[in-house]
Amino acid sequence: MTKTLAGKVAIVTGASRGIGRAIAEQLGADGASVVVNYAKSEKKALEAVSAIESSGSKSVAVRGDVSRTEEIQRLFRVAGERFGPVDILVNNAGIATERTIPVSDITDEQFDRLFAVNVRGTFMALREASRHMANGGRIINLSSTVVPMGLPGYSVYAGTKAAVDIFTRILSKELEGRNITVNAVAPGPVDTDLFNQGKTAEIRQRMADMCPLKRLGTPEDIARVVAFLVSDGGGWVNGQIIRANGGMV
Repeated sequence: MTKTLAGKVAIVTGASRGIGRAIAEQLGADGASVVVNYAKSEKKALEAVSAIESSGSKSVAVRGDVSRTEEIQRLFRVAGERFGPVDILVNNAGIATERTIPVSDITDEQFDRLFAVNVRGTFMALREASRHMANGGRIINLSSTVVPMGLPGYSVYAGTKAAVDIFTRILSKELEGRNITVNAVAPGPVDTDLFNQGKTAEIRQRMADMCPLKRLGTPEDIARVVAFLVSDGGGWVNGQIIRANGGMV
């Protein structure tokens, strides 16, 4: 099997579980050396590293809070020291509240935490990549289908992802002349711990039924879209928000 990303170096944030882990393992299977970033789940991050190494690629787990500048800088530094200049950045790290919450009930702490991880964390990594990424690189941000859907109870979360969409579109233009593409993938409901928290089986089924394909997405569904965008085949896609949601919207 051809290793389409052989020789490439990738950083995937929030890669110890869920969508991030599927992306990291997919990029590793395609030949990239992968830095698996995690916040707390060291055991799961090391499992991801093991899976990537089993596919024949190199990998290392690096703990780091993406909302802290020095820890983002360390991610890029470790990648450079272990594998070489970064070619691929996937900004996957993100959080959500445990349940849907209307604007009237959002606390200051919930608001600040969501924006710290989802917006500040993405921005910090984008800034570092814009300064140090190799020419010809690929940047993928993780957005969400809740932005165009405007679902009640998701105001702050959707607001964070709307900011990610704007970062994506503008940075794709600011990197003009370096042959670096910047895109976002906006999943619909995906069967992960993050999505399932606080939801009953009935709610999950109702969300699945909103999709013409009548199922929730899987982390692998999203990973395959990312893998295309970072490959040579995705080189003409730039500044776009790809709604990977099975036709939900």
